[in-house]
Amino acid sequence: MVSLSHPPPMKKTFAAILLLVATAAFAQEDNIGHARHRFKHGEPFPTEPAVEPRFSTTRNSDVKLKLPTNDPSFTFLVFTDRAGGPVKGVAVLADAVREANLLEPDFVINVGDMINGYTNTETWLQQTKEHKEIMDELLCPWFAVPGNHDLFWRGPDKPKTEHEENYEKNVAPLWYAFEHKNCWFIVLCSNEGHPETGEKDFSKPECQTMSDAQFSWLKSILAKAKNADHVFAFLHNPRWLGGGYGDDWNKVHAEFVKAGNVTAVFAGHIHRMRSDPKDGIEYLCLATTGGGQSFEVPRAGFVHEFHRITVRKNRVAYSAIPVGSVMDPREITNALQQEVLALKRQPPKMEPPIPLAPEGGEFVLRVTETNIATQPIEIVSAFESADARWKFSAKTNQALLQPGESRTDEFRITRSGKLDTTIRPLKLKRSIVYFSPGSRIEIPETVTDVPLDFSAFPAVDPKEQQKVLRVNGKGAALKVPDESFRMPDGPMTFETWFRADKFHDRTGLATKTESSDYGIFVSKGVPHFSVFLGSNYVSTTARDVKLETNRWYHVAGVYDGKEVRLYLDGKLMDRKAGTGKRKTNPLPLYIGADVGKDGGIDSPFAGDIDSFRLSKSVRYEGESFQPEREFAPDKETVLLFDMQRSAGIWVPNAAAPQTSAILVGRASIVTVAQ
Repeated sequence: MVSLSHPPPMKKTFAAILLLVATAAFAQEDNIGHARHRFKHGEPFPTEPAVEPRFSTTRNSDVKLKLPTNDPSFTFLVFTDRAGGPVKGVAVLADAVREANLLEPDFVINVGDMINGYTNTETWLQQTKEHKEIMDELLCPWFAVPGNHDLFWRGPDKPKTEHEENYEKNVAPLWYAFEHKNCWFIVLCSNEGHPETGEKDFSKPECQTMSDAQFSWLKSILAKAKNADHVFAFLHNPRWLGGGYGDDWNKVHAEFVKAGNVTAVFAGHIHRMRSDPKDGIEYLCLATTGGGQSFEVPRAGFVHEFHRITVRKNRVAYSAIPVGSVMDPREITNALQQEVLALKRQPPKMEPPIPLAPEGGEFVLRVTETNIATQPIEIVSAFESADARWKFSAKTNQALLQPGESRTDEFRITRSGKLDTTIRPLKLKRSIVYFSPGSRIEIPETVTDVPLDFSAFPAVDPKEQQKVLRVNGKGAALKVPDESFRMPDGPMTFETWFRADKFHDRTGLATKTESSDYGIFVSKGVPHFSVFLGSNYVSTTARDVKLETNRWYHVAGVYDGKEVRLYLDGKLMDRKAGTGKRKTNPLPLYIGADVGKDGGIDSPFAGDIDSFRLSKSVRYEGESFQPEREFAPDKETVLLFDMQRSAGIWVPNAAAPQTSAILVGRASIVTVAQ
């Protein structure tokens, strides 16, 4: 029997695909400015005034509320084809059963092709037993409709009626009806076969006729149900579509119309949803619930799904629910959310960093995944790059990890060609499935850069022309990931050279500020340096200064443990007393912009930046000093970007050559006149 809680992990798992399908089906980015929400089926519900004894309040209000009427109602679900899918497609059916139990319908009807079938008795019995064990997990009763895969035989020694005897002995009668809450439900058999030879073939019209015995019984049931509020009929093959089914259905439809209370007819078989109303009767085809599925256009009915029907005396509501989209709100605890978020945020451990040398080479990369959660997880990862010079021994990797378990895999990575400005990163793309006790939770895909070692970069040639970072004020900057450097608490010096093309009302020059950390702004041409100490920012501003465009300046912010100071071209502009522990954040440092709450670029700078340095010490004291144009790294240097060396999107950190910053947007390293 297949577990309802944990369908077996498999490559390209059906359940994982289902979640993607459900996401695709419901992802809507255009929820403003369209008329879709005004498309309705049916008329507004009848209501009655909100008055005693059904309504009570101790407040006065001019609003006249309305209550729904006390009309009774009930729901039922319709499952459909499981046949034609992979063996483990039963996991989809198991998910549908779990979701049905969350919805608690009065009952479920499966419109056939419940097994792959087309086999001998032994295999047929095994598949039927598996199907029944899954369906028996339903909290409500369920009813079966015979389909061609449930009745057709394949192989030698074929009985005349094929699997009809096995079906009626183990599943249900070929046709039957039952009453529920003054509604009748009629199950029909659409695969009786040829009336004379018994041949079963759903592609031949002569084999797709309703026998006199079944037709006579149907008319008697319609007569018996003449006072029912609604009559619903169920069969497997949608014979009303004609074609290979012939025109035998016309006589059945005529009886339905004559009855006057047949509301809807449901079928499966075609593995896609379809609606063909006729003469006031809804004719509905379902897609699949675990069967063969193309997923061509999920939202257009090519999807694993089940129908949910809500019945009232004078109206019926229809909806299709993609398998994988029903959630149990009681399962979403804070502990579960925190585990899932931690998994999403935890990158894989990849070592050693791959040397980014002038020439290529072959390297071994070890990737370690650890399950920090209390439930099993499945990780599927794949290397990718926009640069064809990267090659890897395995494109995809899959791991099923129990709680607390780690796994390390080795991959051979090669890079060909020379190091130039067109080189692009190698990335590891990962998707994670978290197996909660009641469902599979698909964690959105994450992409992590494979770590690189930049210490093999060629040294700067003293004769080389001056280079600077150029940003355009439109989402471009040099990004320094938070994990690439460690700035201890205590004294610091934060400085750079810059030349502006223009100044916006709010302009970040180099910042890591987001209700925490530190940054330099030049908004409206006014220098400003802040450090978050204790519970507030301590800020300094050159209030009497208006910076000019197209002119180089040196700006420095200093914190010595007692006060914060701002220098411009070596002259003290402002000082503020301040102490306390610096509040930090995990966001990147941007050179050429401010950082947003989401780690993206905000309030960008337009112009050139050169010789950026972050030090874990006090570089400048007193009223003035002579700033250097170029800096050399020392033991106090945390970050140093001289902008003289770069390859592709990377600008190495001269203070720690194995790390680098990343050019974002249209940021670039350009040569300028001396």
